[in-house]
Amino acid sequence: MIGLPRLIKRKSEKASLPPGSMVFIGDVKTEASTLTIIDYDDREFIEKKVKTIDECLPFKDLPTVTWFNVTGLHQTDVIERMGGYFELHPLLMEDIVNTGQRPKLDDYGKYLFFVLKTLQYDEANDMIKSQQVSFILGPNYVISFQEVEGGLFDPIRDRIRTSKGIIRRMGPDYLTYALIDTVVDNYFIILEKLGDKIEFLEDELVINPGTETLQAIHNLKRELIFLRKSVWPLREVVSRMERGGFDLIKEATGIYLRDVYDHTIQVIDAIETYRDLLSGMLDIYLSSISNKMNEIMKVLTIIGTIFIPLTFIAGIYGMNFSYMPELGWRWGYPIVLTVMLIISGVMVHYFKGKKWL
Repeated sequence: MIGLPRLIKRKSEKASLPPGSMVFIGDVKTEASTLTIIDYDDREFIEKKVKTIDECLPFKDLPTVTWFNVTGLHQTDVIERMGGYFELHPLLMEDIVNTGQRPKLDDYGKYLFFVLKTLQYDEANDMIKSQQVSFILGPNYVISFQEVEGGLFDPIRDRIRTSKGIIRRMGPDYLTYALIDTVVDNYFIILEKLGDKIEFLEDELVINPGTETLQAIHNLKRELIFLRKSVWPLREVVSRMERGGFDLIKEATGIYLRDVYDHTIQVIDAIETYRDLLSGMLDIYLSSISNKMNEIMKVLTIIGTIFIPLTFIAGIYGMNFSYMPELGWRWGYPIVLTVMLIISGVMVHYFKGKKWL
């Protein structure tokens, strides 16, 4: 279930602070920030985990492609020192630690800054979790910032280690494409899980809808709103990259970016389709509940209608007049009961003939 803080990050701590203030907005992590470096070209490959920012300096101006990955944004001093070494703009560093950013692309001239949302389905809590990941594309390097350690980018690391595909022969712009493509492809996994839940709810809606079904539909609608908020702005980001106009993105990479754009459109279309399905399911649920209520009222009305003449007969013979000849009959009581049963049988037969029963 999505609460408002998931849609809008709390920013009260930044109130009245000057632009560029480094204030971490997000879930506080107890682990220390980590930094890994992968440096490669088509012939050589180096991968190492460093303890200090100073160890990054030898890789800054190398002609090879270098991927710096920072995990953990709560230690703002690490981000600040990293920004000092690479001459990053203060507003950029502020956006890195503010995990409530929407997906976007900013051009700072010497480098490009990307903000994306990675999504993960939490099976234990039955909800979608979102994390912010930021990329900085420079002339010969890519810097990525992640909130927590995860295996989302492990396939890219394996491709670099084994020189699988063309990634080792391409530049940092292709590495940035590969990272963004991995994020977008992960959206399809989330959509597949949501699709399975929607299919299950459709079956439950037909067989036995209840209050739990209604709650599940509302929860899924909230998840799709959250998913749409995380994915929809990405279309504009990829579209700007695909159209070109950036010196740091080569024309050869534009072909691959068009493929990412197509995938982004597919994700957005799937989200809109699921939203329409859930809206229709909600209407079906309300109609089903209304039909059930109508069926109950119809049965109760029929029962009441059958008892009206029986109550009338019982009311007549319940009067305490002295001169009622039927009261003295030996067979009066069974005759009245028989008449009541006949009347009831005739009415039931009539209702069945009208298909009211």
